[in-house]
Amino acid sequence: MTIKYKNINLYFTDEGKGEAVVLLHGFLENSTMWTNLGPEISKNHRVVTIDLLGHGQTDSIGYIHTMEMMAEAVKAVLEHLQIEQANFIGHSMGGYVALAYAENYTSDVTGLCLMNSTAQEDSGERKLNRDRAIKAVKQNHRAFVSMSVANLFAPENRETLKEAIDFVKEQALETSLQGIVAALEGMKTRKDRTRFFKALPIKKMLIVGRKDPVLEFNTTVSHVEHSDVKIVEFPDGHMSHIENTKELTYNILRFIEK
Repeated sequence: MTIKYKNINLYFTDEGKGEAVVLLHGFLENSTMWTNLGPEISKNHRVVTIDLLGHGQTDSIGYIHTMEMMAEAVKAVLEHLQIEQANFIGHSMGGYVALAYAENYTSDVTGLCLMNSTAQEDSGERKLNRDRAIKAVKQNHRAFVSMSVANLFAPENRETLKEAIDFVKEQALETSLQGIVAALEGMKTRKDRTRFFKALPIKKMLIVGRKDPVLEFNTTVSHVEHSDVKIVEFPDGHMSHIENTKELTYNILRFIEK
């Protein structure tokens, strides 16, 4: 389904009944990433997935898509569906968007899970890497996407999960050049929301992979230690919905129903 939003098509799905759960995909992903998890949650809950700006079937609206701009698009979908409160599960960039949403619409959020994500801002080195990525994608879109996707998985999983990785690459290649650049620019300039996340008076969970090539495990965990954020560790990489499907589903369902 789509709604018109700022002169573009904004795509979303809406399945099931009950307490609402909003699933927000990561960079180079779209709502198809929830193929396994979504149906499990929708057995007892209302599940909304949204293609964020410049991804999937949602068009771009500018050169930069800040996390706040993406959060506003999410708000437009939920208002259209007349959903006043929901649990939010955000994978990677989707976690950044969920945090921006929670900061702007705090009373709308009943639970927040950062899945292979972080409340921290980009480090100086990470910002430089974003700039390098923007140059690389402009030079060779296909090569950039292919390399970026493979690097999200733990090294030992890149062969055993080849079929799943190929599907992720296919979906990622549908992301337009403008959508990729706009997201990279938005992630690069996002603010640090660590204090905000820790102080949020709702149920919170952080899912981390010990071999995550994107988010260094110890650094990610250390920023929420000594808080009421529940930490769930998996042994693999950045793509827990593929590398640790059963364990992720179990923990997400427990979190939602808590």
